[in-house]
Amino acid sequence: MEDYKPVPGPLLGNINTPDDLKKLNPDQLQDLCDELREFIVDMVSVHGGHFGASLGVIELTVALHYTYNTPKDKLVWDVGHQAYGHKILTGRREQFHTNRKYKGLSGFPKRTESEYDAFGVGHSSTSISAGLGMAIARDLNNSDKKIVSVIGDGAMTGGMAFEAMNNAGALKSDMLVVLNDNNMSIDPNVGALKEYLAEITTTKTFNKMRDEIYDLLGHLKGAGEKMRKAASKLERAVTAAITPGALFQALGFKYYGPVDGHNVDALRRQLEDLRTVSGPKLLHIVTVKGKGFAPAEREQTKWHAQSSPFDKITGKSLVKKPVKKDQAPKYQDVFGEALVELAARNEDIVSMTPAMPSGSSLWPMMNTFPDRAFDVGIAEQHAVTFAAGLAAEGKKAFAALYSTFLQRAYDQVIHDIAIQKLPVVFCIDRAGLVGADGPTHHGLYDVSYLRAIPNMIVSSPMNEQELRDMMFTASEYNDSAWAIRYPRGRSTGMETRDEFQKTEIGKGRIISEGEKVAILSFGPIGNYVVEASEKLKKDDIHIGHYDMRYAKPLDTEMIDHVLTKYDRIITIEDGTKLGGFGSAVAEYVAEKGVAIPVKIMGTPDTVIEHGTQRELHDEVGIGPDGIVEQVKRGLGVPVG
Repeated sequence: MEDYKPVPGPLLGNINTPDDLKKLNPDQLQDLCDELREFIVDMVSVHGGHFGASLGVIELTVALHYTYNTPKDKLVWDVGHQAYGHKILTGRREQFHTNRKYKGLSGFPKRTESEYDAFGVGHSSTSISAGLGMAIARDLNNSDKKIVSVIGDGAMTGGMAFEAMNNAGALKSDMLVVLNDNNMSIDPNVGALKEYLAEITTTKTFNKMRDEIYDLLGHLKGAGEKMRKAASKLERAVTAAITPGALFQALGFKYYGPVDGHNVDALRRQLEDLRTVSGPKLLHIVTVKGKGFAPAEREQTKWHAQSSPFDKITGKSLVKKPVKKDQAPKYQDVFGEALVELAARNEDIVSMTPAMPSGSSLWPMMNTFPDRAFDVGIAEQHAVTFAAGLAAEGKKAFAALYSTFLQRAYDQVIHDIAIQKLPVVFCIDRAGLVGADGPTHHGLYDVSYLRAIPNMIVSSPMNEQELRDMMFTASEYNDSAWAIRYPRGRSTGMETRDEFQKTEIGKGRIISEGEKVAILSFGPIGNYVVEASEKLKKDDIHIGHYDMRYAKPLDTEMIDHVLTKYDRIITIEDGTKLGGFGSAVAEYVAEKGVAIPVKIMGTPDTVIEHGTQRELHDEVGIGPDGIVEQVKRGLGVPVG
């Protein structure tokens, strides 16, 4: 099924560009939407992918490309999970079966992939800022192109979106923001904005009152000039009072909506009208995430992404469950369970995550200790400073974030945590190469950017037992911040102790002693070294292997031991070679003045695309075979 391609419907099969789409009659657009939705479900049921968000914006996608002159007019998506329909309608239908696969299409809009992808996006809350930049560039170039930014209500919780709207309103730039309101990001949205939108768009009394008042205003406008002016003022006041537009109008946007995001003809007509309206404007549409696929509509968090084949009628997985009952847990679940255990022992432990309670496995903590666990929405900067505030008042804050998202709060890590020496524990999930989500989601830089910050411990466990013990040790440590990084996916499956044990900070452990070559590993990538070591033994090559555990502080006593015993050092990490763990070791060896070569293995100084984790590890040479090759080259032994 690797190359399976669903057969598109008769309308979709003839659309290779938006120009083909424009040849359809308006009354054919709903049939096209149905075919496009079926095509995506058919494809993802076999190949996997993020499709809940894309199913929710099928009608919007068709209406936008039908109304606007893309790629001249710029369509900027916020969070590329929404863009599957967009990709299919813009010349990539025949390649879509390669979506998120090694050497295939990206799962997100990507400027180098298509001229229709106006802006690359993997993180949220960026589309309005990017769209505003394009709008200003258009004006400077005296162009007449239109700019449309699509943003989900979940992404609206990110402060960057409001910064951009405030700026756009002040500049009075001609652009359209489409707010896709489905009350979901990945997990259900949280926060005051979500409540504000939901209450307005779902209250029957409000909708009835609005219709009656608008009807009354229509009659008033048929009266004299004074009455018409009074009606106009009344209309503006009523609009501000009874619609969500008050918030957006305060930011300088003309507000339209809320409207049904699944009525393609109404959307088309609304967009055609808005093309003629100048200045910053916002169209508020209400959609259902997973629309048209019943299981996804019922369980929207579960169906945000689907990586394994499933029955496209029932939604049931087609993957046979493993016979083993003791299948290795994911690292994120090891974290989640350990956090609950620690919180039960220490009532000062609190936790937070920026809209990732499922992905980071914070739900067990939120369910067990709801007053001590917080989903703050897509707001990484706030999450970090919120943790700092809790720590300043004596609480032990565990902040659960993906490595790629922690980058968004770097300033807060420095100023609000490190400078103030607050003992926040960063539990950094998805560290290293993450796989199919590709370069916007790889967690490659955290060691480099955290190692440079004072008052910061940087650690990584080789297995789930070490993760539990590091979390326990960090829970009782109050002298600085602490970062614990672990990868996406399954742990080793080892049998773990029920009780926790303290680990000595800045100390590694010896996995095996050997001859001539010592490998110093950092984190779970060390399990590849164990595998490579067994292969090398078959060639009578016996390496030393040291699980260093800490990039900061380094176990310099262990490195001194290695320097006296071996002729060559290899470091390995699942992260960038520049400034990472290997750099720390090389810096120490250079300062010691010892003439022993240090080979740093990690990811190169380039953008690494998507594929499975193992495919990418092998591509950059840090898989078991790459380790074997590096050892043999260092020893002058023929490879192969």
